[in-house]
Order: sequence, then C-alpha cells, then structure tokens
Amino acid sequence: MDKRIELIFDFVSPNAYLVWWPLRDLARRHEAGIDVVPVFLAGMHRLTGNEPPMIRDAGVKGKNQYAMLEMQRFIARHDLSKFRMNSKFPFNSVLLQRMLLAADQDGRGVQFVEALLPAIWEQDLDVTDPEAVGAVVAAAGFDARDLFARAQSDEIKQALVDNTQRAVDRGTFGIPTMFVGEEMFFGKERLGQIEEELARRPQA
Repeated sequence: MDKRIELIFDFVSPNAYLVWWPLRDLARRHEAGIDVVPVFLAGMHRLTGNEPPMIRDAGVKGKNQYAMLEMQRFIARHDLSKFRMNSKFPFNSVLLQRMLLAADQDGRGVQFVEALLPAIWEQDLDVTDPEAVGAVVAAAGFDARDLFARAQSDEIKQALVDNTQRAVDRGTFGIPTMFVGEEMFFGKERLGQIEEELARRPQA
C-alpha cells in the first residue's frame, strides 16, 4: 500500500475509539495503510495549553450538550452502538501508550490497538489493573510480560516523549489527529475530507 494515513493516537480519548473503525474501513476502500503514532495526550495538553473539551467548554451554555448530541449522531451513523464510556475515564494512559509503542516497534501496533480498544470502550476494562490489561493483551497473542517490561525502559519512555513533541511540532493539539502526507485533519468529523484527499492521490 502506497497511500498512508498517520493517526496520532492515545487510548484515553473516546474519540480515538470512535474514529478507528470508520477510519479503518475508509483506508481499506482506498487501499491505504494506517500508521499508528502513539503519543501521551496529557503531555500534549501541557505542551499546547489545550484542555479536554468537556472541561474547556464547561462554562459555555449548551456547548457540551450539543457535543454529546453530535457524538450520538456519529455513533448511530457508523454503527458504533457497542461504545460505552469507560468507568475509569479519564484515566492515566501512559503505560498503555508505552506498551503500544513497544508493540508498534515490533510491527504490531494496529493489532495492539484493535485488541485494547474494544476492551476499554466496549467492555469497561479496568485500565488501572495491570493484571486485567495483561490478560487482554495475552489473549490477543502478545507477550504481556515482555511489553510491560519494555514499557518501563528508558528507550520506550523517551520515544513516547519524542513522539508527542514531534506531533505538537507538526501542529497537533488533540486526539484524533490524522495526516495524509503533510495535510492535517483534526477530529472524527473529518473523515469525508480525508477520503477526498486520498482520492486525489494516485497509487504509486
């Protein structure tokens, strides 16, 4: 596949779950690959001065209510009715992100994402319980012990910091952000624009 979509990604974002499945289908229609770029959203917020929308917009009458309406419309349109808000949200995702980065170094980032997203955002996985996380990871065919160990290495820790800084340097301020080449698209509502961009790009 010569067409690529870079997805700036953190498990903590409900929108990362919501965008994943329709983005995957869109990529398949255009014979495009998805490159998952693990970042730490909390660190990105510190670097950019951004805040989660529900906090940022809490003082704006009606805005969060409308955002929830749009989320429900998106869920209905893309048949994402299995989605459930995780009971630990907002959770510290740094360990999950480091494990994802380690899996991605092995060429299995997409598989790791597809193993954890349903567990977190459909089955209410307790992401604060390493044993529960390890069981899901192992059931998906990963060596959980290896990923946990590598997630504690200085190399992986620094790589996540570097990924986050590079994403911010490219203009990223939130999740999900997608790049097709150097064209940036923020938010799950940009799928149509991404599809148009892919359609303009011939296969090499």
